[in-house]
Amino acid sequence: MLVDSYGRQVTDLRVSVTNRCNFSCIYCHNEGLGSPPWDPTAHSGEMSPDEVGRYVHIARDFGIDSIKLTGGEPLIRHDLEEIVDQCVRHVSDVSLTTNGSILAGRAESLRSAGLKRINISMDSLDPEAFKNIRHGGIGAVLAGVEAALVAGLKPVKINLVVMQQTLRYIPAMIDYVGGTRGLKLQLIQFMPELVNHDELSADMTELKEWLEAKADSVIMREMHHRRIYHLNGAEVEVVDPVRNREFCANCHRIRLTHDARLKGCLNRNDDLVSLRGLDDDGVRDAFRRVVANRVPYYGVYDRSHEKSSGPSVEFSRSKVGEKFLHP
Repeated sequence: MLVDSYGRQVTDLRVSVTNRCNFSCIYCHNEGLGSPPWDPTAHSGEMSPDEVGRYVHIARDFGIDSIKLTGGEPLIRHDLEEIVDQCVRHVSDVSLTTNGSILAGRAESLRSAGLKRINISMDSLDPEAFKNIRHGGIGAVLAGVEAALVAGLKPVKINLVVMQQTLRYIPAMIDYVGGTRGLKLQLIQFMPELVNHDELSADMTELKEWLEAKADSVIMREMHHRRIYHLNGAEVEVVDPVRNREFCANCHRIRLTHDARLKGCLNRNDDLVSLRGLDDDGVRDAFRRVVANRVPYYGVYDRSHEKSSGPSVEFSRSKVGEKFLHP
């Protein structure tokens, strides 16, 4: 078991299989590495399926029991099914985050390869708004959602990035998820520290108050201490890492970049350790070093907001929900 000096066990490995993408979302941070190349033909040192399988095998030996495949857009990889197969040989819980635009024709093959479940990014059901935010078309994404449900890649989690531009679309997305069996919704806080656009940020305290006022029940996940709200038949999970010391204190995840570098924290790039050229003992030592150097980002590495783990602007309860109902 890998445990950092703050007592946080590492149980999850997030594996980027490419930094290429066919969308160009306004909030993209490329797993914290900065703006990715939007040329879907440039391979830029991507790991092979065998290489991914080798690193996952070693991660499994350390007790890591959950793998999330990410990008870029993972489905840009024509060998993604082979990558899934390599992963599930060692870790049975393998999931995928995708923009969904090229999923419809491959959901069944991914399921057959051993993929367990899927996250699909969708920030609005309105076609024009979707295009403005993600620079892609929503029709193919909705087809991908349906294909994932039919293939049994459940739960299918819809990822909506919470920004000023997307607040007004949250109620409709909750209705959509609540009315479709097999769907769940994740509301993911926009991270201005990774893309330098603080003006896009929305207040998460107000959002959580609005959800709590409408929820039938609220529970807390151990992972990051994320809150889950049940309302209108929907399960809505809030992912709010920005300036949130509690979130960092309950993080159990490390990352593997598309070019085979271990990364202890999404927000940092001064902790990258390359695995290429290392024998198995060297890779094991790299895992140990990355975890040993891992600290909570907020409250330890970044203490500039240590007096407050939440937003700096307070909202009165009488105004909760106003911008959701009257954008």
